[in-house]
Amino acid sequence: MSKSICNLNLSLQYLLLMITLLLLKVDSRTHPGDVRVLKDLKHGLHPESIAPGSCLSSWDFSVDPCDHIFSARFTCGFRCDWFASGFFRVTEITLDPVGYSGLLSSTTWNLPYLQILDVSDNSFYGSIPDSLSNLTRLRRLSLSMNLLSGKMPVSLVSLAHLEELYLDSNSLHGSIPSSFNSLVSLKRLEIQENNLSGEFPDLGALKDLNYLDASDNQISAEVPSTLPVSLVELSMRNNNLRGKLPVNVSDLEFLQVLDLSHNKLSGPILSVLFDHPSLQQLTLSHNNFTFLQVPGTVGLTSKLIALDSSYNDLRGILPGFLCSMPKLSSLSLENNKFTGMIPSQYALKVAVPRSNSSSLERLLLGGNYLFGPIPSALMGLKPGSANVSLVDNCLYRCPDTFFFCQGGNQKSLVDCKKRFETVIPLD
Repeated sequence: MSKSICNLNLSLQYLLLMITLLLLKVDSRTHPGDVRVLKDLKHGLHPESIAPGSCLSSWDFSVDPCDHIFSARFTCGFRCDWFASGFFRVTEITLDPVGYSGLLSSTTWNLPYLQILDVSDNSFYGSIPDSLSNLTRLRRLSLSMNLLSGKMPVSLVSLAHLEELYLDSNSLHGSIPSSFNSLVSLKRLEIQENNLSGEFPDLGALKDLNYLDASDNQISAEVPSTLPVSLVELSMRNNNLRGKLPVNVSDLEFLQVLDLSHNKLSGPILSVLFDHPSLQQLTLSHNNFTFLQVPGTVGLTSKLIALDSSYNDLRGILPGFLCSMPKLSSLSLENNKFTGMIPSQYALKVAVPRSNSSSLERLLLGGNYLFGPIPSALMGLKPGSANVSLVDNCLYRCPDTFFFCQGGNQKSLVDCKKRFETVIPLD
């Protein structure tokens, strides 16, 4: 038995010796093709944009890049990994945000082992080159916060392993390619703050997509009804979306955050949003919604923590079911056309803590046509205890001695009377 152990030790020592010799035999550690791409990337930049002390200022190709990574000659900006082919390959390029300026098309991007490309927060300009489709192992592509223009290239759909795509904060225009529906590995898509237009495509096949931000564009038509059911966060604020909310929004069972503010949506705010099994934050401000549908559970099962439906065309009395939502702590209904008295349950949810329900830390009701006295439960509130505003209504008295009456007057009797006559026509 001792002889067997001895033979095993000799075998392990021989294996370690062979591995050491193999590594010592590697003279050119970085694959020549990868070196060529790194050279082209640096040489394609405007020299004055390569600031002293930046990553690219240290790239000195008189020595092997991967052999001198994190040294004085290649301080940062990329990563290398060794492969069985006998070469080190570049697997990550992450440039520091110092204002590098140039065209991304200055190189062929023939880096077959690259997994991460991040050149965000710089000054790259021109179009996104089709040659990025050569990065067949890419998992993360971040081109955010540059000066890129042109259209979103269809060629990106060949990146079958892409999980994260960041094209936000550029000047891209045109429509979103419908072929992006084939990026089946995608988990995060950020295309906000561009000039993208047209209808939003069907992305229902992206079963792993959990974050989508298409805000601050010019996307038109209706809210798409074929969204990935895996979405956790969806933001399409500040576009040109029209029409009503799709009823099948309830199919997005994992959705926690929904922001459709600053559009031209109309009709009802659907009851399914208040019965949703996971929705926590709902922002629908600055639209043309006219009423809130009462959920069958009257809000008792709602997971909503924050609701913002300000700056719409909501009418009628303040809906009582909103105060039955056990987790709701922020409610904004400012600048609508609500009438009637402020329900006592609104005041109680602000002023009286409950063991089984969250208190309202934020209640904004200004800019409506609410009348009558201030609920007594609000009278004892001290500044800083909650963010409450009742300005610009038709309340009987709302003196500045109450902090929630400060910052604006009540509407004139003439304006209030006109509104009441519209709601209840006088013979």
